[in-house]
Amino acid sequence: MCPIDMASLARFPAPERDAEPPGRWADEKSLLEAVRQGDREAAEAMVERTYSAVYASLFRLCSDGDLAADLTQETYQKAWSALRGFDGRSQLFTWLYRIAYTTFLNHVRRPRRTTSLDEPYAANIADDVPAADQVLSSIEESERLRAAVLRLPDDLRFTVTAHFWGGLPVKEIAELESITTVAIRKRLHKAFSILEAMIDEESK
Repeated sequence: MCPIDMASLARFPAPERDAEPPGRWADEKSLLEAVRQGDREAAEAMVERTYSAVYASLFRLCSDGDLAADLTQETYQKAWSALRGFDGRSQLFTWLYRIAYTTFLNHVRRPRRTTSLDEPYAANIADDVPAADQVLSSIEESERLRAAVLRLPDDLRFTVTAHFWGGLPVKEIAELESITTVAIRKRLHKAFSILEAMIDEESK
């Protein structure tokens, strides 16, 4: 069986979330309360603190910069509508990631025209080292693994993408899913076993 390399699964580093900056809204609770009260500056601060991480997570899911930007915008639109129901028990980004993930799934389930998988990467292929064939090989490997991840059962797919592509700690995923950290680790182990079998089958 072909082993899955974690570095390949997380080919791009997980999005970094900045520490809460000092200032008018030094913590998420006060920021969220201000947003709920209709404070425009607070809403802008919320987006500024989380946008890059939400976008990066969606890009890992879809591998298309323009689509990731559209889905990020849709994610925030949904977040504004659902904000009053957010109790703040999880981290703000954890909550946003769940919305972003659902937004992505809704997109892929909608009928749409087929686009070439090569297009998002065309501008990234350099003329010098690494050689073009090496870049293409890496892209194909990455795309094959991404496609395999998206074929996982929903609970495993969410856990893998949230942890490796969303950068969520196991503890936060466990709280979001209302299960134990041990159960999350078992999900990851099971997911890797399934991914290894998928990749091994495709290699035959």
